[in-house]
Amino acid sequence: MSGRTKLICALAVLAVFAAAAVLLPIPGPAELRAWAATTGAATPLVLLVAYSLLTVAPIPRTVFNLAAGLLLGTAAGIAIGLVATTIAAALSFGLARLLGRDLVTRHLHRSAVRTVNDRLSDGGVLAITSLRLIPVVPFAPFSYLCGVSSVRPVPYLAGTLLGSVPGTVAVVVLGDALTGGTPPALLVCYGVFALAGAIGLVRVFRKRAPVPAPEPAGPAG
Repeated sequence: MSGRTKLICALAVLAVFAAAAVLLPIPGPAELRAWAATTGAATPLVLLVAYSLLTVAPIPRTVFNLAAGLLLGTAAGIAIGLVATTIAAALSFGLARLLGRDLVTRHLHRSAVRTVNDRLSDGGVLAITSLRLIPVVPFAPFSYLCGVSSVRPVPYLAGTLLGSVPGTVAVVVLGDALTGGTPPALLVCYGVFALAGAIGLVRVFRKRAPVPAPEPAGPAG
């Protein structure tokens, strides 16, 4: 298929989508919430399963948190978001540890690999929590990295849960799946979380910094 044909096909697809957006009725947030309420436990269960499994792949959690807040409301949305986050983190961690732990072990003689491994394993809950608070740190790749490192499962899961609470609450409460934009308040929250995470990491690094040995005293004059 030539480049010109591909361009024509892409424009045709866009035209179909544009026509559908204009001609087909799009339900508003209140209508979606009402529809979800009529399904009983089906919507929370499907959302929980989809959230838990699909975020093992590099699919942003924000999409599912927005959907949880829109369809289920604040309280139920936060609960589903945190439970699914913990399940996805455990699955990613276990999968990476099962398949890739030997890869890191073979490269621990390299200073960069050893440094990252030591920071994660010795930083404990604070290190994991701090990194989870920083929005630009991707959820799934970081889970894989923890899985192939020497970090223990309990601090990893505890730090993941604690670090995911603020962002999950903010997106569920402030998110609107139909706006197509990012609310300014959400950006402010992300900035605060990133700052808190950076402060936590600084504390971890300072705690781990070696104390220089005192210089030997010179001969008495």
